[in-house]
Amino acid sequence: MRVTLPHTLGKEEVRRRMHKHADEIGSFFPAGLARVTTAWPSEDRMSITAEVMGQSIPGWVEVRENEVVIEMDLPLLLSVMKGPLEAAVKKEAGRLLAP
Repeated sequence: MRVTLPHTLGKEEVRRRMHKHADEIGSFFPAGLARVTTAWPSEDRMSITAEVMGQSIPGWVEVRENEVVIEMDLPLLLSVMKGPLEAAVKKEAGRLLAP
């Protein structure tokens, strides 16, 4: 699953917001369904691992000058959640990136 969201905030502001709200990523999933961990291997890239129904879903968020790219490798078992997850990511990340 890959979602690209444009923004006009600049990298520094997006990074600040992402650091501040990284713990909210678990709320993109239905309540209690996922345990999410995040890390920042570089200043413009956050890694994400979601544990859902015994499945590990790796992913990342890349902060670019005019867009944020979110990618998660959904296993086949969870591919039925792709549509709802994409919608949730667009809604929540869009809220986070609002001017």
